[in-house]
Amino acid sequence: MKEYLEVLPKLAAKAKKENQKYFQHLKKRTPKNLDYIMQELHDKEFEKTDCLTCGNCCKTTSPIFTKKDIERISKHFKMKILDFTNQYLQRDEDDFMVLKSAPCLFLDLDTNECGIYRVRPKSCAEYPHTNRRKFVQITDLTIANSFICPATFNILEALKKQLLLDFNKK
Repeated sequence: MKEYLEVLPKLAAKAKKENQKYFQHLKKRTPKNLDYIMQELHDKEFEKTDCLTCGNCCKTTSPIFTKKDIERISKHFKMKILDFTNQYLQRDEDDFMVLKSAPCLFLDLDTNECGIYRVRPKSCAEYPHTNRRKFVQITDLTIANSFICPATFNILEALKKQLLLDFNKK
């Protein structure tokens, strides 16, 4: 996995323009069953991908912490919301609450296990978002995640192969 993570940003960068063009086309002619296709591709990929062998998302980026996330995690630590926020979080350039540093402070770097898994932020629970409803609305996020998450990159490549024939028929 380590070797793959080293080449992943190069692979994703090489595919970025192709993916952007692909998604432009997909947005113009969105198949009615796209969410179903994405769910299948997501499930198939995660049958063979174990996030605990990677953990790159937790090592390199921060999730967005919603107000509910902050309340839930603060309660878990028996901390006041303000204390938790001041200790762990900051506002990013898009005005989202994110971790002050990476890797995630709650990540065990030896096992890639999350120390707050049961109360983790919603964006962590849903990552990499490839099985979300209305997938076509988050294509930019998916491209960005393909630089970080090997599973996302693989799902994108599988999607392009699966729907390529459909586009050529039209």
